[in-house]
Amino acid sequence: MSLLQLEDVTAAYGHSEVLHGISLSVDDNAAVGILGANGAGKTTTLRAISGMVKVGGRITFDGRDITGVRPDRVASLGIAHVPEGRGTIGDLSVRDNLRVGAYLRKDRTGIAEDLELCLDLFPNLRQRIGSNASALSGGEQQMLAISRAIMAKPRLILLDEASLGLAPSTAQNVYRAIRRLREEQGVAMVVVEQNAMLAFSVVDSAIVLETGAVSLAGSRDELAGMDEVRRAYLGG
Repeated sequence: MSLLQLEDVTAAYGHSEVLHGISLSVDDNAAVGILGANGAGKTTTLRAISGMVKVGGRITFDGRDITGVRPDRVASLGIAHVPEGRGTIGDLSVRDNLRVGAYLRKDRTGIAEDLELCLDLFPNLRQRIGSNASALSGGEQQMLAISRAIMAKPRLILLDEASLGLAPSTAQNVYRAIRRLREEQGVAMVVVEQNAMLAFSVVDSAIVLETGAVSLAGSRDELAGMDEVRRAYLGG
């Protein structure tokens, strides 16, 4: 049974439907990418999973129907969402931002171990541990946003445009840590990304969205071999 399953999911903002029957499955410990141009529905798909938009169809997580469940409840079930724009708390230090990520947890030893994991994955954060998040560079803020999700000890992480606005070398470093997180911790992921090369360094399979519907789906290698994907997302 899949860890996450979307079946014919629709989503709307007010009376405007922006997702038109999305289906997607993510197995335990797997990573699935969502590619597409701006406005294709990538971010809305993640918001539908997190309970942030009005949805139709069916969304299940670990066999449980979470369609329409409130975002706080979705998070408590083991889904962490790293939104586009990062969403760190600027007035709090790096350390306190990480502690906020663990607010639902009671296992002090586990929290300390995961904080150390985050600082190992992102050494820049260790150097800035006492600095306010607002003083961090864009890349460091992205590292902090991902780390705060890790601190929730999720079974599934939703990553929305983790490379957005980052220098290429910084984006590579961020995705190297994401790949290591998946390999070493077995966290399942849904990766929304316009840079398909970075996404393909992490995911096993992907879907391509066009105007709120799935236009292509397949394994990473299948999609990387398609002319339309190479032209649109791989610069080929």
